[in-house]
Amino acid sequence: MSLLEIRGLRKVYGQRLLFEIPGLTLERGQSTLLVGTNGAGKTTLLRILAGLEPAEIAEYVFDGRKIAVREISRLAPTVVYVHQHAYLFHSSVAANIAYGLQGRGLSRAEINACVDAEIEWAGLREVAQVPTQRLSGGEKQRVALARARVLKPKLLLLDEPTANLDVDARRQVGDLIAHMGRGDDCVLVATHDPELIARSWSARYVLENCALADLQM
Repeated sequence: MSLLEIRGLRKVYGQRLLFEIPGLTLERGQSTLLVGTNGAGKTTLLRILAGLEPAEIAEYVFDGRKIAVREISRLAPTVVYVHQHAYLFHSSVAANIAYGLQGRGLSRAEINACVDAEIEWAGLREVAQVPTQRLSGGEKQRVALARARVLKPKLLLLDEPTANLDVDARRQVGDLIAHMGRGDDCVLVATHDPELIARSWSARYVLENCALADLQM
């Protein structure tokens, strides 16, 4: 069974048609790449899928259940969107990762265990107690990924996750993304990064000329 099926997706700004997509399916365990020129609407598409921006949608089916357009945003944190410049609180790395777990009825020990696992996964052990404003760009992006991943979303939407990072930082973030989108989960990544595009993907799409098409590599 697919994780997300969308039919009749159309986005218009004023008199301008940004894109019209007859159908889009994201499968469980899939890592999907989305490319396209600046202004094609990649960020907008990700935000629509997360319910953060309105659009015309004939049908939105998530995890086998039809969702009304006005209800899509309520899928969070099952669906999580991570902006390329993700906002981090001016607290420690560990506190940032733990934030989304508050109010879930977890014990302090359970939260600490979850946070510790994500710190290890993201390679942030040495900066776990460092305030985020003292981190490098690559470290901040790894914190953002870990903070999203700790919520165990079924669909993770990553917008230009390696933008404005140096070579080493892009490689580190790319290595983490390569291990997402497995099992019952799915990750959709919008990017311009040639190194990230060259990695292995379950599916590849290009958004251009107001339409979504398979990307031939």
